[in-house]
Amino acid sequence: MDFRITHYIFNLLKLIKPVLIATTIFVSVHISAQDGEDFVIDRVVAVVGKSIVLESDIQNQFLNYKLQREIRGSVSDMKCRIIEEILFQKLMVTQAEVDSIVVSEVQVEADLDRRLSGFIQQFGSQEKMEEYYNKTLTEIKKELYEIVHEQMLAQQVQSGIVSGVDVTPSEIRSFYKSIPEDSIPLIKTEYVIAEIVKNPPISIEEKLRVKEQLIGIRKRILDGSSFSTLAIMYSQDPGSASKGGELGFYGRGQLYPEFEAVAFKLKEGEISNIIETEAGYHIIQMIERKGDYVNVRHILLTPKVSPEDLNIARNQLDSIAGLIRSDSITFEDAVSRFSEGENVNNGGLIVNPYTMGTTFEAEQLDPQVSFVIEKMQVGEISNPVPMKTEDNKDAFRVVLLKKRTQPHKANLVDDYTKIREWALQNKQMETMSNWIEEKSKDTYVKIIDEYKSCNFEHNWGDND
Repeated sequence: MDFRITHYIFNLLKLIKPVLIATTIFVSVHISAQDGEDFVIDRVVAVVGKSIVLESDIQNQFLNYKLQREIRGSVSDMKCRIIEEILFQKLMVTQAEVDSIVVSEVQVEADLDRRLSGFIQQFGSQEKMEEYYNKTLTEIKKELYEIVHEQMLAQQVQSGIVSGVDVTPSEIRSFYKSIPEDSIPLIKTEYVIAEIVKNPPISIEEKLRVKEQLIGIRKRILDGSSFSTLAIMYSQDPGSASKGGELGFYGRGQLYPEFEAVAFKLKEGEISNIIETEAGYHIIQMIERKGDYVNVRHILLTPKVSPEDLNIARNQLDSIAGLIRSDSITFEDAVSRFSEGENVNNGGLIVNPYTMGTTFEAEQLDPQVSFVIEKMQVGEISNPVPMKTEDNKDAFRVVLLKKRTQPHKANLVDDYTKIREWALQNKQMETMSNWIEEKSKDTYVKIIDEYKSCNFEHNWGDND
């Protein structure tokens, strides 16, 4: 099969097509027909091994893409692409059974809770999500359970297939040379930035104030007030406050160590004493424990840095920046001596959380940093810029613009890391494609006549 760059760009920075199913977990939430969509009576349209594909699976995925404005080409072509995506996943689920790959109920529930938590944040509230899908959260979870279970099985199979795939320098060069000149991707302006960070200390008085407030909240709960209601009213965790403080299932090693040590010792309904973590101060209520997974509620209060201490930090950075500008100290020495950021050991370079590299496109930067560096020259250091640390505390930093590239077509000199990643993904696609071709020959696959006319990328012909 020809995996040229045009095919690759269509799936840019995604892995193989089966991953597309995992990116939208609302694939099979039953959405009411709208905008003139014809109601379709459900039926089996394909069988892969012991798994079936329903007409409703295709219709719901199509409506989901339509809501996200991701329809490309004609309706019939889009539905053909959808059914092939589903066939990919069903084939991997069949292989998971052969390989005795198991995903536990608790793992599925934990993953489902985390995904739904993200969707609730996007919608703004649980009520808005339920209104959008015209279903309760319980109904949505019930419908999504088997879908998420299959996705987790498929992901494990896929990871095993491509885990040993790598590319050599010669393969990287060959991949680049195979790209038609008019299809070479355009690289946007990119930046490399370093920083010196000052984290103002939080006063003892502020910590005592927050602890006393939390002690008062805990007493109200012990006296009979609702933990959930008080979490909505007072918790400063934006991800869980609107849900009454409920976090969903988490396993060991996924929470702050101090938080986890207490959470796993609580009995159902029990309220913890006050716990301090990097995020602030918490009280926890156990909802349910299943093996090595717990679902708890918590109320978080975060001590704030005083305006006076923030001003001290800003003045300190002003002085440090002045020393660097006057060549009294190098930026790198200043990072080593004065910075309180987590990137002290790499010269203060800011790491891109999207790529884990040190280059950023403008839209990937903190808006305040993006605004500042837009006016800077390479090698210039900024005035102090306000920031939020990873644990959401106020701080200041000065930034050094180390590099700015101009928009250009990708080339092996300036963009080797990116091209290597593209070449690796292309090789993974080829590996996955070859696996699909082989496994589909050995697996029972039957598709109804209506869909046999689809221009599939793989041969899904009946092999019974």
